[in-house]
Amino acid sequence: MPQFLRSALTKGSQLEARFCRRNFHIRSQLSCKDDSKKGNETESPLKRLLDDSASFEDTKPSNPQQRWTTMPYPQGTNTRRQGDSFHKAKKDPKDCSIILFPGQGSQYVGMAKDLQKFPMARDLFELASYILKYDLLKLCLEGPKKELDQTRYSQPAILVTSLAAIERLKEERPNAIKNCVATAGFSLGEITALIFAGALGFEKGLQLVQIRAEAMQLASETHQGGMLTVFYGPDSKLSFACKQAKQWAVDKGDNVPECKISTYLSPNCKVVAGSESAIEYLEANYQEYRLRKVHRLPVSGGFHSELMASAVEPFRRALNKAELQEPIVSVYSNLDGKRYRNVEHIKKQLPKQITRPVKWEQLLHVVYERNPDEDFPNTFECGPGQSLKAILKQVNLKAWTKCYSIEA
Repeated sequence: MPQFLRSALTKGSQLEARFCRRNFHIRSQLSCKDDSKKGNETESPLKRLLDDSASFEDTKPSNPQQRWTTMPYPQGTNTRRQGDSFHKAKKDPKDCSIILFPGQGSQYVGMAKDLQKFPMARDLFELASYILKYDLLKLCLEGPKKELDQTRYSQPAILVTSLAAIERLKEERPNAIKNCVATAGFSLGEITALIFAGALGFEKGLQLVQIRAEAMQLASETHQGGMLTVFYGPDSKLSFACKQAKQWAVDKGDNVPECKISTYLSPNCKVVAGSESAIEYLEANYQEYRLRKVHRLPVSGGFHSELMASAVEPFRRALNKAELQEPIVSVYSNLDGKRYRNVEHIKKQLPKQITRPVKWEQLLHVVYERNPDEDFPNTFECGPGQSLKAILKQVNLKAWTKCYSIEA
């Protein structure tokens, strides 16, 4: 057992210990990479990822030393259950933290540039590039934007950038990691949150996201669609507008006519996903339904709608083969805003997220529910952009005053 790992365990902070184990594992992986195992470069990534659906054989420990770097807790130590912090002596909220992770659409060319001065952030990108079989850091820094915006590339890029931002937070404000009591992620960011909370190892989590991204990319190429951020008021007719847009898509002959609310952002802002004809209809006619403003998102499909139905099963198969662990801190689900209870709950809920609406507004209400006289914890948004901080301002102004962006 490495001495630095033993020291971390004696501190009583399992989050600190998990970071030590993960970092040791990443450095071990980087030191023993074998380029001869790259495989057949001409093989279709869809065939390799979706047909095989993540056996994870390459991440199973093959010797005692590797076992120490991959298992979530050393044998014989007590694991911390998700709700334990609520049963212990009440902590001062000012000393606690909540960590949020962004989702697809937050990517931009040049992200991760400011993270390269942190050694573990650089190592994360190097290991990710080895797993993904392309230069992820170069794509993040140089683009091109059209390629970075593709689902198959943007999801892994956002995941790794967000976890690299955690390394920055760890260096600059280590107590934010040590005193974290809850975490959540927006759509894709939910998997980032599960990796951060120790439910998934970095390598397995990245492979899962690669499968999810490839499956969603295939679904978006099969059924053309898009997403709109919609701002509206009390007199707006958003539901009726979606109904009319869907009928327009039927009349236009879209193979899967769809138009629905896919994300609940804030009291006056939702995201609508739909087939291409439906989205174009809303863009052209939104004022007729008294919608204030619409904005097309930089994504390549109608996510969190039935247009993504074909991506669910490959992801579910991969998730069922992954070795999940109990999260170290509370992780909240996009599906209903509630805290994950255990591993089986994660396996049941997470695949549904691909076609179900993201209830982010509801999730924030649950996470930040406090008595009127109570203080709010510090919140850190880790990853590209500041979208989640902006949404929090609309949902809970008091919590927003203690929200900080750890930018990439």
